[in-house]
Amino acid sequence: MTAKSTRSTRTALLPGSFNPFTIGHASLVERGLQMFDRVVIAIGCNIDKDCEEYRCQISERVQTIADIYRDTDRVEVVSYFDLTVEVAQRVGACAILRGVRTLQDFEYERTLADVNRNLSGIETVLLYTLPEHSWLSSTVLRDMVKHGLDISPYLPKKFVPKD
Repeated sequence: MTAKSTRSTRTALLPGSFNPFTIGHASLVERGLQMFDRVVIAIGCNIDKDCEEYRCQISERVQTIADIYRDTDRVEVVSYFDLTVEVAQRVGACAILRGVRTLQDFEYERTLADVNRNLSGIETVLLYTLPEHSWLSSTVLRDMVKHGLDISPYLPKKFVPKD
């Protein structure tokens, strides 16, 4: 599962909470693999939340997403509780990969990209979400689950829980 990073390996870091990991996220991984040799999916703790409370959930998310990419040696899944640029440096990333759905996403991502570049020199690559995924977010899916709706059509096939 873990590809060794070398100086010639172009690695992108795809950070997020991925709660849940959607077909939109999977699309970013797939498209990222067309541009980079390796994509590291980094599941982080939101600093606005109690990280200790979420460590177990993040560990489960790491395992679930790693299972999706079990047969892909170009994808690695890690967790982190520090700055995104610090995990990017640890995994040898040459870029941070992010998705953009809306103008608001773009403004937010531009600010993060500027900060990350200033702190580390690491560039951010923004990919526009595919039109069919433009409305899709983990927040929307969590709300659907709260209301008893089936979200399986919006999860990668290997990710859909078995009954």
